[in-house]
This record gives sequence, structure tokens and C-alpha cells, in this order.
Amino acid sequence: MTKIRKAVFPVAGLGTRFLPATKALPKEMLTVVDKPVIQYVVDEAREAGIEHFIFVTGRNKTAIEDHFDVQVELYETLSRRGKTEILDRLEAMQPQPGQTSYTRQQVPLGLGHAVWCARELVGGEPFALLLPDMIMQSETGCLKQMVDLYEKSGGNVLSVEECDPGETHKYGIVGRGKDIHTGFEITSMVEKPKPADAPSTFYISGRYILQPEIFALLENQQTGAGGEIQITDAMLRLHAEQSFYAHVYKGRTFDCGSPEGFVEANLSFALEREEFRPYLKNFIRTLLPEIES
Repeated sequence: MTKIRKAVFPVAGLGTRFLPATKALPKEMLTVVDKPVIQYVVDEAREAGIEHFIFVTGRNKTAIEDHFDVQVELYETLSRRGKTEILDRLEAMQPQPGQTSYTRQQVPLGLGHAVWCARELVGGEPFALLLPDMIMQSETGCLKQMVDLYEKSGGNVLSVEECDPGETHKYGIVGRGKDIHTGFEITSMVEKPKPADAPSTFYISGRYILQPEIFALLENQQTGAGGEIQITDAMLRLHAEQSFYAHVYKGRTFDCGSPEGFVEANLSFALEREEFRPYLKNFIRTLLPEIES
């Protein structure tokens, strides 16, 4: 069993749903409470034992590289001023030298193409893929839970959650086979099926552990929905040769690629913090009469 050491983060998207906020700032650098969205996803990967963080970037994404770089002047200033608590937090989030790599997706050809752009950095070993728009909230991170399943199942592992039966047309849906540990064997994958045609109500929720053979399939993958190279299409082809398993994730997932999900994430993560919870509870109570009227 090959250890999952590398993770790919596709961060080349334009973030048009957040304009004008994202005109000059990458959407991944928008903050949920006091951390950028991308930091939550990287922290989740680090908890799962990831040692090499691979970012697939685009134009105007240098702020992400700067965020994960050492800022000597800032650290020295914090040290002189005795700001040891925040300094310790920053240093704890800092990747070690050589742990981060960046590659460009020059043309926006979809998620599958972004993953393919990381092929030389990943090499011939299984890897994790984390969609940075999706941030997870649970006591144990989603990817850590998936790695625990992978160590028992091998193959490819996808995180899944249940949706309303009437909303299967919004998601990639998987078929449910025999149970295994925290999930089940995947028997089929269908992209946005009508409720009557859906093999289950379990949808793929933005976290993947994939075998390196996916790269050869992506290299000659035809464009699919939206004229883009879709990772789901390549996974369907790989499924004919390799096993796929679903980890049923029980925590909360926030789609920070949408304004609604971004607001929900800020509220939920702030309420989780002791220093914010009393104030927010009182503030929400003041809003309730206005909301209910």
C-alpha cells in the first residue's frame, strides 16, 4: 500500500461569482473568519499526512504563493513586539522548504485538465485531490477519514454525502455496492442524473484519492459538459479497470465558491470559536425579529 504523500489543489479559477471582490484577489484568498479559504483546505491535507502540496494556478494567483511563503519582515516585527501567540500560529501553518510546488494551467479547460497539469509533479504514485472551493467542518478532517478507508481498501476513494432525492440532477451521483469500513464500494458514477435515473442519493463532494493511471486517461480525454475536460469522465474510464470506494462524510461541507456557502461557512466557523460565539449568539438574537417579520 503506497502512502498518500501528495495533494493537488486546483486554484486557477477566476471566481466570477464573487466579482468585484475577486477582480484583483484570488477567490481562494477570501477569508472565512480569519483564515483564507485555501488555508482551511491545506490544513485538512496536512492533518491527513500530506507532505507535498501541489497548486495548479493561473494568472493573478501569486497571492497564494506569497501566503505560503516565509515573510521575514513580518515575523521579525511580531517577534520584536512580543506577539508570540500569532507568530506561533503563522509558523505552524507554514509549509516546510520544498513542500510546495506550483504549476500553471495556461488555458481554462476544466478540472480534469487542471489535474493533468500536475502529472509531472505527482509522478507515478496515488495522490489526493482537494477542491479548494469546498471546505469541511468536522472533528477529524474529511481527507484523514478517507486515508483511513484507503489504508483498508486501496484503489480509489471519493468522499460522498447524501442529497435530497429531488436534487440528484445537481451532482455527480454514485451507485452503492457492498459496505466497507466507513463507506461502500462504488458500482457506477453518473453525472447529474434525473431523480428517476439516479442510482442512489450519494453525491461526490470534492475530495478524491486517485491512482496515477488517471493521468494517462486525462491526456486523451475528450471534452465533456461545458466543453471542458471533466475528471468524472476519466474516472468512469478508470472504473472499468480499478476499484472505487466511497467514504460517507458525516461533517458539514460549505461550497465557498458560492456567496451563500461562503456566508454560511463564516457563520458556522465563527460560532465554533470560543472568542466569537457569545457575541454572535447575542447578535443573531437581535436579528431574529427582523428575519421573522
